[in-house]
Amino acid sequence: MTKSVFIDGEHGTTGLQIAERLAARDDINLLSLAMEDRRDNEKRTTMLRDADIAILCLPDDAAREAVALAEDSGTRFIDASTAHRIADGWIYGFAESEPGQREKIIHAQNVTNPGCYSTGAIALLRPLTLAGLLPSTYPVTINAVSGYSGGGKQMIAQMEDATRDDAIEAPYFAYALSLKHKHVPEIKVRSDLTLDPIFTPNVGRFAQGMLVNIPLHADAMNGASRETIHQALAAHYADQDIVEIVPNAVTDGLARIDPTEMAGTDRMKLYVCAREDGKQINLIASLDNLGKGASGAAVQNLNLMLQA
Repeated sequence: MTKSVFIDGEHGTTGLQIAERLAARDDINLLSLAMEDRRDNEKRTTMLRDADIAILCLPDDAAREAVALAEDSGTRFIDASTAHRIADGWIYGFAESEPGQREKIIHAQNVTNPGCYSTGAIALLRPLTLAGLLPSTYPVTINAVSGYSGGGKQMIAQMEDATRDDAIEAPYFAYALSLKHKHVPEIKVRSDLTLDPIFTPNVGRFAQGMLVNIPLHADAMNGASRETIHQALAAHYADQDIVEIVPNAVTDGLARIDPTEMAGTDRMKLYVCAREDGKQINLIASLDNLGKGASGAAVQNLNLMLQA
């Protein structure tokens, strides 16, 4: 049976990518608003209420408004904003993050799409807290770099058009210097941490791709070693094809990891790097910030919800 899907915010970076992925599918009736009608609340409300599933690619307040406009209509939601990432009644849309999470997404009324940085961080952290290797009280530090497309249309223009008054000339820059990045709450909650992780995000002069690094001291963990961490990750992601755990022998042969290696894909690679004595470990997640980190994850969640 064909299902109607409406992308509220389809003209933004994530929305455009989702629309492109769905355009040729014959199992979906893709509802669409013209660019000039995107702020027409009457037409927008009709679309939201007529859709079987609405995908929200909006700022937080607009996403909350969209849900309110159609919450009594039976429409199911996938929210790509930050608005509902730790909200009650919303299922976290990272199918590989927890045992049974895929089934929860299939039957969910409301699914909250993970953040791009959060996807990499939680992919590394949650298997270790579940396995008891990483204490929930561990003071986690996260360093990451993303392609500039993660900043949406404005940042894309700032990075690509040097004639703009607000053009960004830097080849690489750090931001969220106040340590209050919007992804911190969901990383803390979804990884089962008791302390806010210290998170330093960065943007590089490349369009798509991402590396998320989490350094760890083995002596401060619960009997953890490079081998036990690798085993825990491999066991957690067994029997699925989205997340690849890179063999340690392969990692040891690498001179560098390119943040664009997963660009254009919806998959993720996880690396376990370590000092020779094993006392210091660096976990690295490599993904496309617009793939598994955004539109790819939304489509994955949509496909799961269509199974219900």
